[in-house]
Amino acid sequence: MLKIKTQDEWIEKAQKVLPAGGFGNFDPGIIIARGEGAHVWDEDGNKYIDYLIGSGPMLLGHGHPEVMEAVLEQLPKGMTFFANNSKGIELAQAIIDAVPCCEQVRFVTSGGEADMYAIRLARAYTGRNKILKFEGGYHGMSAEAQMSLAPSRRVNFPQAVPDSAGIPDGVAEQMVIAPYNDLEAVENLLREDDDIAAIIVEPLQRIIPPEPGYLQGLRDLCDKYNVLLIFDEIVTGFRLAYGGGQERYGVVPDICTFGKIIGGGFPLAALGASADIMRHFDKKIVGDEKWLMQLGTLSGNPIASVAGLKTMEVLRRDGAYDKLRVIGAALQKMQHDALNEAGIAHQICGDETLFDIFFTDNTCRDYRSAQHDDPKRNEAYNKVLRDNGIFKSPGKLYPSLAISEEDLTATEIAVQKAVQAISLN
Repeated sequence: MLKIKTQDEWIEKAQKVLPAGGFGNFDPGIIIARGEGAHVWDEDGNKYIDYLIGSGPMLLGHGHPEVMEAVLEQLPKGMTFFANNSKGIELAQAIIDAVPCCEQVRFVTSGGEADMYAIRLARAYTGRNKILKFEGGYHGMSAEAQMSLAPSRRVNFPQAVPDSAGIPDGVAEQMVIAPYNDLEAVENLLREDDDIAAIIVEPLQRIIPPEPGYLQGLRDLCDKYNVLLIFDEIVTGFRLAYGGGQERYGVVPDICTFGKIIGGGFPLAALGASADIMRHFDKKIVGDEKWLMQLGTLSGNPIASVAGLKTMEVLRRDGAYDKLRVIGAALQKMQHDALNEAGIAHQICGDETLFDIFFTDNTCRDYRSAQHDDPKRNEAYNKVLRDNGIFKSPGKLYPSLAISEEDLTATEIAVQKAVQAISLN
């Protein structure tokens, strides 16, 4: 066991054993030691109010007692089997009961994996090859998903720009890129190309909300051109509402994906659709050529399943989502009021359950408009928040049900200091 005592020592060790000194996820300049409720502590013992919450899954907070009890009850019964288990089947039923488009689900381990299989499933079902995605849309780490996720250079639509090395040139030819919140652009692309199998979209793209009627417009266009609609609900599922974006916006896709919350903090994700579409996972029904092979060592893991089941049970209780939105609205208001008073141009972008600030006068409606006028101002703002005990991503703020009035008061004090700091620059 490593005899390391301070955070700086852990950072030094990480730089030796991990590429770029980290796991590839969050700022490698902080090492988290533990989490409890709405708080995390770093290896030096500094306490933070956690608005990162593991990039979304810890909606109930860290170590929720009922989730912990469910996990501890399952542990001595078995941790994984690579075989069907009752808890995974129970979780599948709970997802189907909650989500309008799902008649069947298939479990995987990560959200990116679920999105990859959703794309592959759409191709298998339609017999077409191309996928339409939106510039700036995040759908995991597959080759298709890494097209025009965060392009550093602007090109004409529908050209795809790879965001990673190691992707064959041919992948870009199978991806059609459109601007978010632009139905006319989507229809033009569907009209011109009859090889598009599906549109994949986050109902709330990162933190950019759909304009009124936009998602229904996508649904109508998919019906008109016989294209499947995939909702990537890895983030929005069981966060925007218990039924996810489908419930919140009243639009039902053909295929959807879930992750984060359904695993209660453990690695688990799923994709779901009608039984007709999902039959491509059953070789006996579709035959060798149309069968979609999928397996995973930890798919349907019972520990993750019981954590997800208990998390979902808590979220079904009266007032859970009302409370979450009240917390989110308070966090939005305290920042909006402080920035307004300081005369700092800004837009609060997103939903009460997931949002952040863009320092700009522009309306944020797509990837190209949702940008800071001065990125350094955002860096300075978030640095002061961190220095004052606020743990968040530089581009998202996740409220959780564990946030207390005391936490909100402490957050408001930190916000005031951050606004004052950027006012002086």
